[in-house]
Amino acid sequence: MTRDELILRTRQLIAEGERLDAAPSLGALQTWLQLSDDLLATAWGTMDRYHLAWLMVGKPKETVRGRLMTAAETDAYVREVASAKTAALRMSLNAVDRQAMPFLGETGGVGAGQGMGEVPDVVTPDAVRAPRIIPLDPETQRRLEEVRRAAADHAGHAAGERRAPRPERLQR
Repeated sequence: MTRDELILRTRQLIAEGERLDAAPSLGALQTWLQLSDDLLATAWGTMDRYHLAWLMVGKPKETVRGRLMTAAETDAYVREVASAKTAALRMSLNAVDRQAMPFLGETGGVGAGQGMGEVPDVVTPDAVRAPRIIPLDPETQRRLEEVRRAAADHAGHAAGERRAPRPERLQR
């Protein structure tokens, strides 16, 4: 899959998620979820149950158990699930379009720049991606240096030195 195909298909699925929010349909939701799951798995890899639970996709807040849902409950369920999955699709689109993150279909594996504090440079498709560090704003940089200085001042404490009084009953 090319980057342009991934962007186009993701945008189409986002538009369909917005349509589901406007006109809920349980059958359409099920088809849309399968298509979006397939696209995300192709681009980023499959998600295990932990990741899906973390995203809370398909886990409505008000679960109906032991009876059929009313039309209003079905519509609310479709809207809630479509909203959560559309948000996940928007994150995917942001990563591939705005941040130019490499994806499985493009690279065959996890690409350079995927990690904490790094984003890949925006480059042409045949150029090599090189990660770069995101610069901090001056205020954050100043506060970080202040905290590092304070930590360095305390680095010389002896290992056995007590820092706070301990109740006698805990000293044995």
